Order: sequence, then C-alpha cells, then structure tokens
Amino acid sequence: MPPSSRAPGPASPDSPPETLEGLKQLLVAIDRREVEIRLGASSRRVLAVLIESPQRTAVSSISQLAEMTGVNASTFSRLAQRLGYEGFSRFQAVFRQAVTDGEHFYSAQAARLSSRDADSGAMAQLARLGRQESANILGMLERVDAAAFEAATTLLAEAPRVRLHGMRQFNSLALFMAYGLGMLRSDVAPLDASRQGVADALAQLAAGDVLVVASCFPYTPSVVACAEVAVKRGVVVIALTDSASSPLEPLARHSFHVPNHSLFYSNSMSAFMFLAEGLLSEVASKLGEAGVASLKQREAIITELGGARR
Repeated sequence: MPPSSRAPGPASPDSPPETLEGLKQLLVAIDRREVEIRLGASSRRVLAVLIESPQRTAVSSISQLAEMTGVNASTFSRLAQRLGYEGFSRFQAVFRQAVTDGEHFYSAQAARLSSRDADSGAMAQLARLGRQESANILGMLERVDAAAFEAATTLLAEAPRVRLHGMRQFNSLALFMAYGLGMLRSDVAPLDASRQGVADALAQLAAGDVLVVASCFPYTPSVVACAEVAVKRGVVVIALTDSASSPLEPLARHSFHVPNHSLFYSNSMSAFMFLAEGLLSEVASKLGEAGVASLKQREAIITELGGARR
C-alpha cells in the first residue's frame, strides 16, 4: 500500500505515522495514554513545537531545530526512535511530505486553486475559504492570553512612542495599525515613516517605547533583526506572529499566535487583521475621553480641509 493511502491514525512504535495528521493524532493518543509510547515533558514539548511549525521542521537541520527548541540535538534522534522511526531523517520526511503536498507553500496553494473541481463553482470556493478563515479566527481566540492582551493594550495606550513594523504583506498590517492607533493618540507611526531607513527610526526610540512587529513563517530576517535591536535599546516589543517557535517569541514581552492557513495562496491575513482590530478597540476603550477628543480633533481638521477644497 503506498504511503499516501495509509490510515493516519495513532500508531505503535512498529508502525509510525506517515502523515502529519497521523503525528497529531499520535500525540493526542500519547497524552491520553492510549498507546504504549511514553514521552518526558521535554520530549513532549519538542514534538508539539515541531508539529506546530511543519515548514520549519521540514527544512531545518537538527542543530537548527535544537537551537529553536532549546534542547540537545540528540533529543531529536531519541524522539524519532521512541515514536517508531528508524532515525530522524525518516521522522523529518513526514514533515517534508506534508510541505511537498502543498499544505503551506504559495505555489502549491495557487495550483490547488487553479485545479479545483469545476463543478464546485466560485461561490462554493468562496464559502470554503470563509469557513477556513473563520476557523483561523476562532483558533486565534483560543490562543490569546487574557493577561497578555490586557498588558499589551495598556502599553499601546500609554507608551511614550509606538512604532509598528512589518514587511511584505505584513506591511499593510503595520500601516493599518499605525493609522488606527494614530487616530486615538499621538506619536504613533510605521517604523520607517520618514523613509530614512529603519536604523534611523530605531535610533529615535528609547527605553519604554513600544515596537509592534508582525511576521510569520518564513519570517522576514530584517523584521527579526529590528526586534533584536529594539530589545537591546530597552524598547518593549509586541509580536504578532504564528507560533511559539517563531524567532520573534523570545524577543517579545507580549506575543500573539495567529493561525494563518487557508485556501489563499499566501499566508492568510484575516485573523491578523481581526486581532489588530481587537487590540485597537481595546486601546480606544482604555483611552476613553482622551481617545474621543483625538478623534474629534481629526474630524474637525478633515472638515476644514474639505471646506478648503470647495
């Protein structure tokens, strides 16, 4: 029987899962003690991190994964053998197959869209996309820590300066948040609003200021570098990212993990935008009359500008 047709359910050490879904089910079975496999706390955490970030697991070396998870490289070989694989390479092949099958990469997503069943129709495809985006939002809500949300919105309301930074499609998220937050309070801007470069922009920030960064796999290196420099300068970093294994996670005082998988050919932004709206709405609530006064001032200026044009 070919690997793709085998059942993905829980396995014994003699027949380890050959699909990512099978690995997820095996982890659940281990937690419920439905199989004889036993994992220590560290090994269980590592397996969960790998499953949560299949792209990184697929393309990273053992040493890179060890650095990412904070364990010894030999942990991965022992984990693979304990799960029933002959070695780490066979274990990693499960993740590589998942990626190759088009679960996450852009081109495969686009190909899947173009080759959809013609009988399903555009509206059926749109409805399916809507269900997946709804699942992303619900998944994000389940991951949000209430204390972190409260603390992050307080910082966004009260910090002396707030800057927001994202690259590629996350640039639009940063611009949206800068615009929305700027309606409520002063000294808010995209990190490089002056177009003088991020180095110049970071140099203007001081301890106690806030930098909001946004990125998900495959993580833009320059965004991670900006967060690293900001932390060294005492700037508080808030991260909007995709998982606990994100390189932004250890740099952020507060981070939010947002699911972003869907039929869309790139990383889905719906849940990220929903989170941004939620953060901004809570900031508006915290600012109260001060926020309302800022909005009224902006409305007055807009009215004056409109009159001048007439």
